[in-house]
Amino acid sequence: MTIDFAKYQDGLVPTIVQDSATNTVLMLGFMNEAAFSKTQEEGKVTFFSRSKNRLWTKGETSNNYLIVNDIKIDCDNDTILIMATPQGPTCHTGNYSCFGTKEDFTLQKLEAIITDRKNNPTDKSYTASLFAKGINKIAQKVGEEAVEIVIEAKDNNDDLFLGEAADLLFHYLILLQAKGKKLEDVLTVLQQRHEKK
Repeated sequence: MTIDFAKYQDGLVPTIVQDSATNTVLMLGFMNEAAFSKTQEEGKVTFFSRSKNRLWTKGETSNNYLIVNDIKIDCDNDTILIMATPQGPTCHTGNYSCFGTKEDFTLQKLEAIITDRKNNPTDKSYTASLFAKGINKIAQKVGEEAVEIVIEAKDNNDDLFLGEAADLLFHYLILLQAKGKKLEDVLTVLQQRHEKK
């Protein structure tokens, strides 16, 4: 990755941080070459703090680190995008994001919750109990939910239809994980089909 730090007089390149699980923008900061190198080496987002006039690793006092998952550079090589996993609130106000208080609930977030239930099962978790019962039970639940949504689609009760749609989607994501796959894998297949048209 080649970043044009010289493009800006102060050598500070704008850096956007997004939550890898939800794609929510968490914050904007600035990196110089030293901050970028430290971020790559340590896997924690480090900025150059203009107010402190030094390198500053996000979370160094709060322990609310931003763990780096991916780094991208824009087409002009003068802006950095970091996909990260936040370890606690990102904003100094205690909010999830510097751009709002509420964490967006996305399919990626739901998938992350299901992964957590699979990897850290508890007796109270319905999701963990399905994984414990195995692939046959999970596949059976997907089939049951598919039949139920077809039945509700024939009626005019939007609440019941959406409830069954949610149930089907939830169990489908569990089935994907039971097979060692992610929603991203399915989207890749759909993209490949689209590109063949």
